[in-house]
Amino acid sequence: QVQLVESGGGLVQAGGSLKLSCADSGRTVSNYNMGWFRQAPGKEREFVAAIAWYGGNPLYSDSVKGRFTISRDNANHTMFLQMNSLKTEYSAVYYCADAPPTQGIDILRDSMYNYWGQGTQVTVSS
Repeated sequence: QVQLVESGGGLVQAGGSLKLSCADSGRTVSNYNMGWFRQAPGKEREFVAAIAWYGGNPLYSDSVKGRFTISRDNANHTMFLQMNSLKTEYSAVYYCADAPPTQGIDILRDSMYNYWGQGTQVTVSS
């Protein structure tokens, strides 16, 4: 059974940093498109960052570009999201997800992802 487990969330002051982890249940993360999404209270889930199964340049939402870095450790079946220069508006539940390595799919769209973690809360205080 596929299982994604996020960790690393917490409370941080604006301008601070956090690093989120997403452990995939024994699957090789480089075989899948991997993404991070977030959902704040009263808002829809939104794309944050993604990395395609074949590598290439990671994709970021405009709001986090230059502040967040997505990466993966294939040997340990883990994906990361390094978040720097955090803003209060980044407070949300962050989810990791994976999508099949299908050529041409839009990995910015959450509907493309099959498996999701339970989420980890990130709260940025002013």
